[in-house]
Amino acid sequence: MNNIKLYNQLSKTIEDFVPQNPENVKIYTCGPTVYSYPHIGNYTSYIYWDLLIRMLTLNGFKVNRVLNLTDVGHLASDADEGEDKLEKGAKKEGKTVWEIAEKYIKIFKDDFRSLNLVEPQKTARATDYIQEDINLVDLLTQRGFTYETSDGIYFDTSKFQKYGEFANLDLDQMRAGARVKFSDEKKNVSDFALWKFIKPGENHAMRWDYLGRPGYPGWHLECSTIIKTELDIPIDIHTGGIDHIPVHHTNEIAQTEAAYDTELAKFWLHCDFITIDGEKISKSLGNTYTLADLKDKEFSPLDFKMWVLQGHYRGRRNFSFDDLQAAKTRRLNWRNRIARLYQEDLKNSSFSQKQALEIVNNNLNSAELMALIDNSTLSLDDWKYVDRLFGLKLVESAPDISDELKEIISKHHNARLEKNYALSDKIREELASKNISILDSADGVIWEYID
Repeated sequence: MNNIKLYNQLSKTIEDFVPQNPENVKIYTCGPTVYSYPHIGNYTSYIYWDLLIRMLTLNGFKVNRVLNLTDVGHLASDADEGEDKLEKGAKKEGKTVWEIAEKYIKIFKDDFRSLNLVEPQKTARATDYIQEDINLVDLLTQRGFTYETSDGIYFDTSKFQKYGEFANLDLDQMRAGARVKFSDEKKNVSDFALWKFIKPGENHAMRWDYLGRPGYPGWHLECSTIIKTELDIPIDIHTGGIDHIPVHHTNEIAQTEAAYDTELAKFWLHCDFITIDGEKISKSLGNTYTLADLKDKEFSPLDFKMWVLQGHYRGRRNFSFDDLQAAKTRRLNWRNRIARLYQEDLKNSSFSQKQALEIVNNNLNSAELMALIDNSTLSLDDWKYVDRLFGLKLVESAPDISDELKEIISKHHNARLEKNYALSDKIREELASKNISILDSADGVIWEYID
């Protein structure tokens, strides 16, 4: 078994990864809030974590991963203020919050499959864990970590001495920079809602009774309860985006460790943003592209996946359609290298599957492996191994052509020999309509895929 090195947010360094149980490597991925169309920035992290899952599997580990779907409780502001995002989406589209959740869960899952991402062992909807949420709030209250206000139950961060360590937060600076009255009832600017009460007259469709009042869980609560219920703690790896570090993951750690006196995760991996024109992709800025938008511009989801894997999960990258076109061309070139294997005998392979895995084992260095592929000779078996690592469907999308097409190519070759160029050009056009191009050479005809 190879040595695996991963960057760990806990220590801010590259560390050797050793699972607690190789037969049950517990991984949790923060999933989407299902209130609108996911954009390509959302999918970047899932593509990198797909590489993580594939890498661990090829190292012989059995992965047990849970991905959550936030279908309640995520307010427009991470500071426990504003309108619930699903409520906002429902009003915008004239649907119920339940219809909104179902619509965008389906879209997310369809996109997930179109990117050929390894399915998690469990996809967990936040609304299926309300009782577990309530139980955790009760436990934290019993342990003295909560207080009640008119609008909810809050976690008292002053009672958790390690609060802010994970994200290197300066709590004194946060207090100094806060509004004079950041809340009428919050004790500390860093305190966060575990449970929100619905005020009289407030029209909030998703509601559950707790302490004799209708309400709903705070956003951060669901991850702790889902992890505890489905995986138990500590887990091996917790993944997410860098935007989760200062608020969501910091709060997740606080409430979990305060309740259970044990660490939540051994490793924390975070994906950096991709930008467009140097700006963070944001629905509020209106600079988002969905996978459907890319398809409209004749790029497949796997072209986008190729572009993502050309970079590193910890690096911030700028998206452009020129770069996406280059990734599409690279993927097509790889597929045509596979096509060439059906037409010529491979003398020898210079590619090492062992070396390939060692490269990716070094903190998911997919870009270095891609450079190795570009400069190596691969057998069909090697390309299948690359597909197991990257999930780009290279071999599946580059099958050998049918005997019928081979016969048509033979007719083209004969027409060229007979200098019947009108016929050869007609055959070339026929093949192009079937996504096949042909290259004439002294040794015969070589066919390739056009797209």
